[in-house]
Amino acid sequence: MDIHEPPEDPLQGNTPSPQDPLEKFTPNLSDTGQETEGFQKRIRRTLFGKPRNLKDPRVFHTISLVAFLAWVGLGADGLSSSAYGPDESFRALGTHTYLAVALTLATAFTVFIISYAYSRLIEHFPSGGGGYVVATHLIGPRFGVISGSALLVDYVLTISVSIAAGADQIFSVLPMEWAHWKLSIEIAAIFLLLALNLRGVKESVTILMPIFMIFIITHAIAIFGGIFSHVPEIGRVTHEVTTGFSNGYSTIGIMGMFMIFIRAYSMGAGTYTGIEAVSNGLQIMREPKVHTARVTMLYMSVSLALTAGGIMMCYLLFHATPEPGKTMNAVLLDRFAGSWMIGNFHAGNLFIWIALGSEAALLFVAAQTGFIDGPRVMANMAGDSWMPHRFTSLSDRLTMQNGVIIMGLTAVVTLLITGGDITTLVLMYSINVFATFSLTETGMVRFWYKGRREHKDWYKKIVIHLIGLTLCLSILIVNIYEKFLVGGWITLIVTIALIFFCYWIKKHYLDVRKSVQKLDAMLENIPLPEPTTENKLDPNAPTAVLLVGGYGGLGIHTLLSIHRLFPNNFKNVIFVSAAVLDSVKLKGTDEVEHARKETEEALQRYVDMARRVGFSADYRVSVGIEVVEEVHKLCLEIAKEYHKSIFFASKLVFQRERWYQKLLHNETANQLQRRLQFDGLNSMILPVRIFESGTAKA
Repeated sequence: MDIHEPPEDPLQGNTPSPQDPLEKFTPNLSDTGQETEGFQKRIRRTLFGKPRNLKDPRVFHTISLVAFLAWVGLGADGLSSSAYGPDESFRALGTHTYLAVALTLATAFTVFIISYAYSRLIEHFPSGGGGYVVATHLIGPRFGVISGSALLVDYVLTISVSIAAGADQIFSVLPMEWAHWKLSIEIAAIFLLLALNLRGVKESVTILMPIFMIFIITHAIAIFGGIFSHVPEIGRVTHEVTTGFSNGYSTIGIMGMFMIFIRAYSMGAGTYTGIEAVSNGLQIMREPKVHTARVTMLYMSVSLALTAGGIMMCYLLFHATPEPGKTMNAVLLDRFAGSWMIGNFHAGNLFIWIALGSEAALLFVAAQTGFIDGPRVMANMAGDSWMPHRFTSLSDRLTMQNGVIIMGLTAVVTLLITGGDITTLVLMYSINVFATFSLTETGMVRFWYKGRREHKDWYKKIVIHLIGLTLCLSILIVNIYEKFLVGGWITLIVTIALIFFCYWIKKHYLDVRKSVQKLDAMLENIPLPEPTTENKLDPNAPTAVLLVGGYGGLGIHTLLSIHRLFPNNFKNVIFVSAAVLDSVKLKGTDEVEHARKETEEALQRYVDMARRVGFSADYRVSVGIEVVEEVHKLCLEIAKEYHKSIFFASKLVFQRERWYQKLLHNETANQLQRRLQFDGLNSMILPVRIFESGTAKA
C-alpha cells in the first residue's frame, strides 16, 4: 500500500483508487522534497555531527564530562579573570603596594569561602544548584527570576568580555593599521564557538583543552619561578612590607589603609565571577554528579586562588608598576623572563609571547562558560514559564540549540553596541554575578535557620554561608557605588528590563493555563458507561488517530469532538504521543524509561475513556527530543497498518492573534499536518478557542 497516493474518500481513509485516469500523470513531489531534505541533512551532519541516540545507554557517557574536562570547560572563566582581576586590584592600591600581601590573602580566602559554600550547596541541589534554582526554592520565585535574569546578562557579558579581552591581547602586538579588523575577528570567534557548542559540550571542551593546559603550564612557571627566585630576598621583602605598613599607619591611619584595601579588594571582583559555573553546569557532569562537581570545584578553587594570589604577590616581588600600553601581566612577565637567553637566542621573548598568547586564547575559552551555563539557566527558567518553553528543547546532538544560538547572537549584539570596548564591557560585567551570589547565600542562610530544629548542627553549617553573604554583599555594594555612574547603570537597566520581560511571559502562560484548566475541569469528570465491546481493533475499519500530549482537557476534547462530528463512522481510535526529553528532564538513562512509563500511563487513561465512548482503542508511544519527528514516524507506521486512518490534532486558537503567540507556543499541530498531508495522509486540526475573558471552548 503506497501511503503517498490520494484517498478515495476523505472519510474512508487512504485507500487508493486504481480507476483514477489522472493518477499516472500525477508527479510524486515527495521524492524531490526528500532529496532536498537529504542534502540539508548532509550539510548539517558535516557541520554539527551525527544525531545521538537516546536509546543507547552509552550516550550519557559520551555527552558528560569527568572532573578534569569540567574544570577545563567551566574553570576557564575563573582562571581567565587573572588577566584583569588582579590587575584592577593592584592598580587600585596606588602607591600603597605593601597592602598586596593582605590583598593576596583576602583574594585566596574569598575564593575558598565562595567555592566551599557552593560545594555545600551542590549537596542540597544534586540536579543543579545554580543561583536561579537556589533562589527559587529557598527564597521564592520572585527572587529566583531576579537571580536568573542577572545570571543571563552576566553570561552574555562573559562571552563578550572574554572575546573582547582576548582580541585586545592579540592586537596589542600587531600593527596599528590592522586594528579595524578587531571587531570582525571578535564576531567570527563567537560564531566559531557557537558552532562548536552546537556540536556538543564535550567536543567543544576537548578541542579547547590544549589552550587551557598551555596557560596552566606557562603561568605556573611564572608564578612559582617568580616566588622561589625571591626566597633568598625574603628578609628584604619583609622589611619593605613592614616599613610600608608603618608609613601608611602614620600618614593615613588604620582607617585610611582599610578604605584603600576595601576599594582595591572590590575592584578585583571580576576574579570570582566564574565560581558559580560548576553548580550551574552539574547536568553535564559524569556520574556520580555530586562527587564530580565537588572535585571540579576543588580544582577550580585551588587553581584560581594560586593563580590570582600568586600573580598579586609577583607584582609586589618584582615591583611591577603600570606602563602605558601594557597590562600588568605583560609587565610582570617581562621582568620575570625578559633577560632569558640561550646563546644568541632570546628565549625570554618567546616565553612571554607564549604566556600572553595563552592568556588571550584562554579568554576565548572562557567564553565557553557562557555557552555552557547560559542556555542551562535559560532552560531552567523556561521550565518554570519565565522564558519561552522552546528553550527547554534539545537538538539531535542533545545540545540546547535555541539557548546556544540566543547567547551567541546576544553577545554579538553587545559587541556591536559597545564597539568591542573592553573598558565599557568590564564596567557592565562585575555587578550581576555578586547580586546572584548574595541571593544564593541568603537562601542558604535562610534554609539552615529555618531548619535549626531538624538539624542539630545547623549553627556549624550556617557559618560558611554567613561569611559568604557578608563578603558578597560588601563587594556588591562597593561595586555599585564605584561603577554605577561609569557604566554599571547599563547592566542594572538591562537586567531590570529582562525581569519585566520574564514577568510578561509568565503572565501569558498563567492566563492560558487557567483557561485550559477550566476546560480540564469540565471534561475530565464526565460520567461515562462501562465499555460493552471487546477491545479488538480491525485494520480494515475506519480509524481515528489522535495526536495527544498528557492526559487532560485538550485530548478529551479531541476525542469527544470526533465522536460528535463523525457519528458512527470510526470504529478504531489510536492515541499517539511522544515522551519528549528536554534539557530539564535529561539527566540519565533512567529518565528515558521514566518518561516512557509516564506517557504510557496517560495514554492508557485515554484508551479507557475511548472504550467507554464505544470505540476499540489502543495507543502508540515513542521517546525522543523532538515531538514532531517522533510522532511523524509513529503516524507513518500506523498508516501502513490501518489503511483507512485519519489523523487528528488539537490546537489553541486565540481570539486575537498576536505576533508573540508563535514565539511562546509551538506550532506542533500545523507542522504535523503539513508533513502528513505531504505524505498523502488525511489530517485535521480541531481548534480549542481561548477567549479574551480567559475561557476556553471547543
